[in-house]
Amino acid sequence: MSTTPAIAPPATTTAPASPAAEARETDGGSGGPHARRFGLPIATCLVMGNIIGGGIFLLPASVAPFGTISLVAFGILTLGAIALALVFGRLAERLPHTGGPYVYARAAFGDFAGFLAAWTYWITSWVSNAALAVAAVGYLSVLFPAVADHTWSMCLAALAVQWLPALANLAGTRWVGTVQVVATVLKFAPLLLVAVGGLFFFDPANLGPFQATGQSPVGALSASAAILLFSYLGVESAAVSAGEVRDPARNVGRATVLGTVGAAVVYLLGTLAVFGLVAHDRLVTSEAPFTDAVNAMFGGTWGGTVVACAAVVSMLGALNGWTLLSAQTPYAAAKDGLFPKAFETKRRGVPVTGVVVTVLLASALTVYNYTAGSAGVFESLVLITTFTATVPYLLSTAAQIHLLLTGRSEQVHRGRLVRDGVIAALAFGFSMWLVAGAGYAAVYQGVLFLFAGVPVYAVMAARKSRATA
Repeated sequence: MSTTPAIAPPATTTAPASPAAEARETDGGSGGPHARRFGLPIATCLVMGNIIGGGIFLLPASVAPFGTISLVAFGILTLGAIALALVFGRLAERLPHTGGPYVYARAAFGDFAGFLAAWTYWITSWVSNAALAVAAVGYLSVLFPAVADHTWSMCLAALAVQWLPALANLAGTRWVGTVQVVATVLKFAPLLLVAVGGLFFFDPANLGPFQATGQSPVGALSASAAILLFSYLGVESAAVSAGEVRDPARNVGRATVLGTVGAAVVYLLGTLAVFGLVAHDRLVTSEAPFTDAVNAMFGGTWGGTVVACAAVVSMLGALNGWTLLSAQTPYAAAKDGLFPKAFETKRRGVPVTGVVVTVLLASALTVYNYTAGSAGVFESLVLITTFTATVPYLLSTAAQIHLLLTGRSEQVHRGRLVRDGVIAALAFGFSMWLVAGAGYAAVYQGVLFLFAGVPVYAVMAARKSRATA
């Protein structure tokens, strides 16, 4: 028997009373041919497409400086990601509404916790979009070498990579789903080529040292895991878009677990293969490690060029999904009066204000990082998202623990209660470990982003109080 929570879901996120009402809500009350609810296959593709976005195509080079100990970190991270996926799946069964972590935190702990989850998840989304665009530039330069000739050419390329998926989102959820399926299929060809075929060309001499830094083993594990977390951002994708998924109480959990496990297999095999195909001293400076890996397998550059094409398509697909997610959470919060009302605007199933504001902020951050001339732009952005992502993750796992402890005992299956409690505790501890591994600079910048939302909440809460007075 399932646990019935002792708290009610937010009133404004109550599920529509009928399929017709459900369709109207999904499309912002307008209906139309460009809005469509996702089934299990597309929901799974959304999860896998957002997890296997662009990060995997650059992350082997980002963690190579730590040595092969980063492969151990990847394994631990995979177990933590699966625990988070199981938590989100169980939460979606109880609260199958658009918003994901925002809905769960608000239902368990009230408006302020919900706002913090929405605010930090929104920050994570658009900062991640900027990081993905930066990663895409490395592979674009393989296809068009002139892109890497000047800072401004790289910046303009990154901006173009962000705006194309935004335009697909503005065309409606039907286009979002189509782009996501196509991108997910296309990205698997080069990933599987390297993940499986690369093992036949594996050379242990390329692995380099087990620990390449002066840190302790625990410190090296934490630091590399903090960067690698970026590769697993997206486990909550189906939960955030639950309002656009058919039968969300059933399909969201399945899509979340299936997408995460599938991504994990590809990740682990792919990263191991790249480490064994590209010499360590070359890998640490590589701008396109999967391209280098395929070139090492077949010689010449044709294979690497094909991989670069697939990598760019993959990142465009990830940005397509992340742009939708970045608009869904503020949309849900705006429905409850915790984000500006403009974020409620929905056309063709897509919260258009959220899409536009998100891409503008990501573009501004991209321009700032390129013009500031900071080294390691991708790594800097990734570490910021590591901290901001753990806030909604921590609040969600805490909400799951709260729901388990406050459920009516006569309706709780004790075997499931113990299992869900252990998984939630592991996911919470895992998220705390990631905060510790992000480093002081990333936590400092992340906290600044977090606190910047407090006055926004103060204004929105005051407006809400006046409206209900």
